[in-house]
Amino acid sequence: MDKNKVLNMLGLAMRAGKLVTGEELTLKEIRRNKARLVLIAADAGKNTHKNISDKCTYYKIPYTDRLTALEIGGAIGKPRMVIGILDNGFAKKIGELIQG
Repeated sequence: MDKNKVLNMLGLAMRAGKLVTGEELTLKEIRRNKARLVLIAADAGKNTHKNISDKCTYYKIPYTDRLTALEIGGAIGKPRMVIGILDNGFAKKIGELIQG
């Protein structure tokens, strides 16, 4: 995984308004089937991780927990544990970068 490219893409998505940040807002978008990819911080609490991952599994939305809260916060400019990507293009590219 090329973390710099992933973090740069997150920053671009944030500036483009294609992200939703925070646990509650991300859950809302998951329920509305608007989230295309969800990132959970690797150092998020067990309850947060379970809550978000269970919702993603139920609604068949891909998620990953390979970035830390510090990395996510640095990329988007806000300290967050959970973010949802709402745009198909950004979600696809970020997903490919994380897998690769």
